[in-house]
Amino acid sequence: MHDKTVAQLTAGLQTGQFSSAELTRCFLDRIASLDSRYNSFISVADEQAMAAARAADERIAAGDAGPLTGIPIAHKDIFCTDGLRTSCGSRMLDNFVPPYDATLVTRLNRDGVVALGKTNMDEFAMGSSNENSFYGPVRNPWDTSAVPGGSSGGSAAAVAAGLAPAATGTDTGGSIRQPAAFCGITGLKPTYGRVSRLGMVAFASSLDQAGPMARTAEDCALLLNSMAGHDPQDSTSSQVPTEDYCARLADSLQGLRIGLPREYFGAGLDPATAACIDQALKELEALGATLVEVSLPHSHLTIPTYYVIAPAEASTNLSRYDGVRYGYRCEQPTDLLDLYTRTREEGFGEEVKRRILVGTYALSAGYYDAYYKKAQQVRRLIKQDFIDCFGQVDVIAGPTTPGPAFALGSKSDDPVAMYLEDIYTLAVNLAGLPGMSVPAGMVGGKPVGLQLIGQHFGEARLLNVGHRFQQATDWHARRPADPAVEAA
Repeated sequence: MHDKTVAQLTAGLQTGQFSSAELTRCFLDRIASLDSRYNSFISVADEQAMAAARAADERIAAGDAGPLTGIPIAHKDIFCTDGLRTSCGSRMLDNFVPPYDATLVTRLNRDGVVALGKTNMDEFAMGSSNENSFYGPVRNPWDTSAVPGGSSGGSAAAVAAGLAPAATGTDTGGSIRQPAAFCGITGLKPTYGRVSRLGMVAFASSLDQAGPMARTAEDCALLLNSMAGHDPQDSTSSQVPTEDYCARLADSLQGLRIGLPREYFGAGLDPATAACIDQALKELEALGATLVEVSLPHSHLTIPTYYVIAPAEASTNLSRYDGVRYGYRCEQPTDLLDLYTRTREEGFGEEVKRRILVGTYALSAGYYDAYYKKAQQVRRLIKQDFIDCFGQVDVIAGPTTPGPAFALGSKSDDPVAMYLEDIYTLAVNLAGLPGMSVPAGMVGGKPVGLQLIGQHFGEARLLNVGHRFQQATDWHARRPADPAVEAA
C-alpha cells in the first residue's frame, strides 16, 4: 500500500480493498522501522492517527466520505496542531504544544485526513538543506549521504521513502519546490494568499506560503482542493474564488506557450541537469506546447533582494521568542536583559541568528532606506519582469535547482553557496506567483526537477501541465531502494 498515490489509495478505500485503519497502521509501522535512516519525523502521532483512521472508516461506511477521507498524511512541523508539539525544528519551541490548529490543518481534518505526525525541517524554515534542525539533519532516501533539500526536507523525504503518501510543506524561497526536486516528488507552491497562513509559524510574512507535496500532480490537486480558500482570520488570505483543481488535469496542451527564461539556462546550471530539462521540454513540445524564449532581466538581483527582505521580516517575527511567554527559557536568569539574551543565544541555531542579525541591521535607523526600501523597489521590478513575460506566454519553465542533491555538510560552512541553491526559485516568492516542481530525470542516481511557474492564481494550469507531463513520462513513478524490501 505504501507505494500507491493518494488517488490510488482513495480508490482503494472507497472500494473496500483496505480500511483507513489498515492503511494508517502500514505507514506508522514503516515510520517506526525505517525513519531512523532518514530522520524525517520529529513527532509521530500514533494514537491520534489510529483514532482518526477509525473515525474515517466510520465516515466511509456511512457514505459520508470525501476524496481525502481516510488518507494518511504528514504535516511539516511549522503548522500548529492542537495537542501535538509544534517545534519548528528549533530548541526554542521544543516544548511548545499549541492549543489550536492552523487553518490548513483544520480544513484537512474536516475532509477526513489522518495526520501521522510532524516532519523535520530547517529551524524556523531557514535553510536549503534541512541541516539546520535542532533534531539533526534529514537524509535523502535516494542517497543517505546527500541532503533532501530544505526547509521542507522532512516532508519530501517522508513521501519519497514511502513513509507517507503526501505531506504539507511551506515555501518562502523554494522550500517546497527544491526538496521536491531533490527527492523526486511533486511539490506545489501556490499563489501568495491562496492557502491561509493562520497557524503557520511565521518566517517572512510577505513570502511564506503553504502547499502540498506528493508523488503526482493529481495528488497535489486533490490536496489543494482541501487546503485552498479564503480565511477571514488571515488578513493576507486572498478572496479570489478557488476552483476544482482536478477538473482540468486532462486538458490538452495543444497551443500552450511555454516561456524559457534565457537567464535560467546559462552559467551555474549543471550540464547533466540541463540535459534532463531539455528532454522534459521536448516531451512538452510533443504534447502540443510551443517553446518561446523569454527574458527575466532582473534575475541576477533575486538573491540579494531576497536576503534583505526575508531576514528583515524574520528579525521582526522572531522577536516574540524572548523566554517570557512560551517556548525555551534559559536557566536562572539574573535579570530581564540576561533572560532575553541567553534565551535567544541558547534557543536559536546559527543560521537563525545570522538572519536575525542581517535583518535587524537592514531595518536599523540609517540603513532602512538603503537596504530594505531599496530591496522592495527591486522586488517590484522582478515582479514586473514576470508580468511582461506572461504577456507572451502561458507558463514559464526551467530547472528547479542548479543540480541534484549535494552531499551532507558540503555547503554548511559557506552560506553564500547554500543560498545559490535557491537561485531559480526565489523570484517566484518575491513576485507572489505559483510554482511547481515535477520529477524530470536522474543525474548520478539522484532526481532532478522541472520547475513550472504560472500566472497569479494559475494553479490549475500548472497542475494540468504537470499531470500531462507525468502521463507521458515515468520519472514520478520511480522510487528509491526500499530498505524494508531489501531486509525481506
